[in-house]
Amino acid sequence: MSATVYFSKTITPQKVLELYQMLGKELSGRVAVKLHSGEKGNQNFLGPDFWKPVIDYVGGTVVECNTAYEGERNTTEKHKKLLEEHGWNKYFTVDLLDAEGPDLKLDYEKGKVIRENYVGKNIVNYDSMLVLSHFKGHPMGGYGGALKQLSIGVASSYGKAYIHGAGVVENIWTADHDSFLESMADAAGSVVDYFKGNIIYVNVMKNMSVDCDCCAVAEDPCINDIGILISTDPIAIDQACIDLVYKCNDPGKAHLLERIESRNGIHTIEAAAALGYGLREYELIEVE
Repeated sequence: MSATVYFSKTITPQKVLELYQMLGKELSGRVAVKLHSGEKGNQNFLGPDFWKPVIDYVGGTVVECNTAYEGERNTTEKHKKLLEEHGWNKYFTVDLLDAEGPDLKLDYEKGKVIRENYVGKNIVNYDSMLVLSHFKGHPMGGYGGALKQLSIGVASSYGKAYIHGAGVVENIWTADHDSFLESMADAAGSVVDYFKGNIIYVNVMKNMSVDCDCCAVAEDPCINDIGILISTDPIAIDQACIDLVYKCNDPGKAHLLERIESRNGIHTIEAAAALGYGLREYELIEVE
């Protein structure tokens, strides 16, 4: 068995929409659009103009959650101000899922490290989710893609600390590293279960720095843009992105791969596949 991943080397807002329509799956009911709103000062995140066609098409609400570290997104007041500054409110309805407590606890008995996940309580207002991910490196996870968006991205501020700490909030920056990666896989699985698989994933391989969009001071991209991918499988789409980096001829890939490999980034994919909510095997269908 294998998952289907569509891929185009053309990176435009309209191409994102074309690939969504090609996928042949419609998101039902009220659609939450999970994306990264970008930390203040970050130069690499993909802004509202880029995502507008596909968000308009699905009629979705842009959703985000507060962070668990110092910055301009760690309180509701500051995060709402930055969302406005970055232009998200210009085009879209925006919902900060954990703007007010209490968090919603998602039980996940299959979890290897954590068996519960804490997400913004406003998630109950949605029936499906469109996960729009900017694929790039990450200081802790090695890389950021669909699985990170599902886990750290959907988690509340408390939930982010819980995942990072592998179930012990006080260990947010000191937990065993592989246990943190496995916790991300567990948390992502809880969100997949919550939406009963009614999720579509888009990964855009553009502006690929070794640093995440959560970094106020981030390195500039080290590798040329590769393309857009879309799938109904969060594991397959992340695996495909990793494989495309390995296969490309760009000399800058060595820097990005060092970041991924030094943080054992592939282990999140391994752990997620072991939980069974997706496949590492995929058919990559390239379109113009």
